[in-house]
Amino acid sequence: MGQGGEPRRAQPYDGELGVAVARAQEGDEAAFAVAYRMVQPGLLGYLRGIVGDDAEDVASEAWLEIARDLGRFRGDGAGFRGWTATIARHRALDHLRRLKARPRGTPIEQDVLELPGRHSTHDEALETLSTEYALELVAGLPRDQAEAVLLRVVVGLDGPAAARVLGKRPGAVRTSAHRGLKRLARLLAAEGVTVEAPPTLGDSG
Repeated sequence: MGQGGEPRRAQPYDGELGVAVARAQEGDEAAFAVAYRMVQPGLLGYLRGIVGDDAEDVASEAWLEIARDLGRFRGDGAGFRGWTATIARHRALDHLRRLKARPRGTPIEQDVLELPGRHSTHDEALETLSTEYALELVAGLPRDQAEAVLLRVVVGLDGPAAARVLGKRPGAVRTSAHRGLKRLARLLAAEGVTVEAPPTLGDSG
């Protein structure tokens, strides 16, 4: 369990990922490739929500740093996902500063996001989406909500881990993710999207 009684958002492959990272730290290049294949899809999805079409370039910069500093990492598979997300975020923010740009999306009044509905509505919202469409919608959220949703749903971090990446309190990240997902649910309802397929963005529990 995470802080506040929240379930830890472990991924099914975290054990295998932890083993691959440990072997990569010993110089096993094949093991590093395994870790890359496990982490890259979520990392790339996260970056697409921040820097859009430049995500692959930023991801490449992040992986160069990850490879360079791999010996300094201490932790398990879940910890590695959080560590790589932190590095990717720093590279994304550097990229945005170079462009003198801001992450896509426009601020939405907070009271508009406090909409009534069943507790599971926001979870169901993400479960109906294809990855590409979901990232397009998430990119339109206010930055704090977009990053929280991306880290929780796409990267698969638990609340405390996402909070460490963002440098915020877990409660603030949970609130941002909840509001962002409620906003997505509202957008989907307006478009008449219904649940037809299992989640494609990772564990939403």
